[in-house]
Amino acid sequence: PLVPDTPLADTVATLAFLAGATERVRLASGILLLPQRNPVVLAKELAGIDVLSGGRLILGVGVGSVEGEFDAIGVPFRERGARTSEHIEVLRTLWTQEKPVFEGRFTSLAGIQSRPLPVQQPHPPIVIGGYSDAAHRRTITQGDGWYGFMMDVEGAAAAIRALDEAAEKVERPDYLGPLEITITPRGRLDRETVERFAEVGVHRLAPMPRHLMLPTDDPDPIRDDVVAFVESTAESLGL
Repeated sequence: PLVPDTPLADTVATLAFLAGATERVRLASGILLLPQRNPVVLAKELAGIDVLSGGRLILGVGVGSVEGEFDAIGVPFRERGARTSEHIEVLRTLWTQEKPVFEGRFTSLAGIQSRPLPVQQPHPPIVIGGYSDAAHRRTITQGDGWYGFMMDVEGAAAAIRALDEAAEKVERPDYLGPLEITITPRGRLDRETVERFAEVGVHRLAPMPRHLMLPTDDPDPIRDDVVAFVESTAESLGL
């Protein structure tokens, strides 16, 4: 987990900004704490981002780990897993049903519509983060993909083995298709490391420059650092 005073902007606000500031790159959350959100409101916000970006959203979600945050918003910490699982189904319901109806433990809805619908059909990919057995089971039964943060090749391989073990215990719905693995790698990338990630079953790497975590009121240094990071990574990969 990141330290509590890490200056991270709100996920939805950042995605909306990036939707207007970019044209081609995929826009992903890594991760949005789903049990801390109202899923009905969130469905409309995220669908709007997918529309504004022309269908480039990837929704990465997780349960959260800081109990004080849940206390502050009145959500029982022990319910975060159950809420995450149910909220995923609420999002899917609102994004795919013409006249959505849902009756759950935390959310009940009928007689409403959520518009606009996402550009991506049936909906933006839902990628699930987390390292617990419960997170792995949730990934198999509800996720289009799985996300691991700051992992080396060995850690990614171990996580994929754990997901394979979960797949032997719970059934994956046919509509989900193959599971896609995304990793934010630890350390510098080179071609050999990328190939090793691919060999253990990783489909996508999402590198993160560490300087993005530094507080600043001036976006220009961050922009310049990101450009330099992309250029240096491309050079090390021989691109």
